[in-house]
Amino acid sequence: MEQMIPGFLEEMLKKQYGEEAFAKILAGYQARRPVTLRVNPLKADRNTVEQALTGAGIAFKNVSWYEDAMIIEDAREPEIQELPIYQEGGIYLQSLSSMLPPLFLGPKAGESVLDMAAAPGGKTTQMAAMTGNQAQITACEKNKARSEKLKYNLEKQGASGTYVMVEDARKLDDFFSFDRILLDAPCSGSGTVEVRDGVCRTKISKELVERSARTQEELLKKALKLLKSGHEMVYSTCSILKEENEGLLKRVLKSSGGELVPIGEEWTKELPLLPNAMPGTLLVGPNELFEGFFVAKIRKK
Repeated sequence: MEQMIPGFLEEMLKKQYGEEAFAKILAGYQARRPVTLRVNPLKADRNTVEQALTGAGIAFKNVSWYEDAMIIEDAREPEIQELPIYQEGGIYLQSLSSMLPPLFLGPKAGESVLDMAAAPGGKTTQMAAMTGNQAQITACEKNKARSEKLKYNLEKQGASGTYVMVEDARKLDDFFSFDRILLDAPCSGSGTVEVRDGVCRTKISKELVERSARTQEELLKKALKLLKSGHEMVYSTCSILKEENEGLLKRVLKSSGGELVPIGEEWTKELPLLPNAMPGTLLVGPNELFEGFFVAKIRKK
């Protein structure tokens, strides 16, 4: 057990959560999650997708808290990728945890929306679908190769109202302002660590955690500059370490004119939540269905 994940990570998790919660996290790291996908209403409706899956002999389950989400029961990604409905953009392969931030952001038609670290485009295309392509979405991606993947996915998913900027969001001009911002920040990936046969398959280091936290802080401060006063943004990471989540958030909110908007939707009680030092934020633990994920909603004063 001791060798399964890097020693520094085990130490940080035990210190933050205690032995009992750590054991659950470790079990989550070892879980083999089913394929999950999102129906893309810009290209297909739920009924068409259900028929396509049933016709291919693929069983699925619904997700109570999101009508566009589906859990595939007996097929892996390559089988799904062979289906015409996938190739035509009618569905998008996406983890359940990754679907959460856009739901809490709740973009509306007619709004200007910034996605600060958009590639490969799962959340960007989700927001385009949620608004029926009626929001002005700006998707930022600093890496040229990743921006090409983003553009490909936007086109395939029919997200026609989205503009891609190949730019580091930290360098955006403060002249810009947006109604809503999604900052799904680059992180250490401590919520998505994968352990197979007792071996950690994910590269993670103490340096990566520290570097991620610095980048996240810069991005969050920039987001609060670009957000219109009185408007809301979502900050999320696929990390479960307080250094990248609650700790960082408390520090930035104190100095940057933002306030927490509590996430309290009734259905969040169905999620595998971890103990959290910042009430009103959402900290999902890794298990057999979910990756570890942190989500906070913030309003600019």
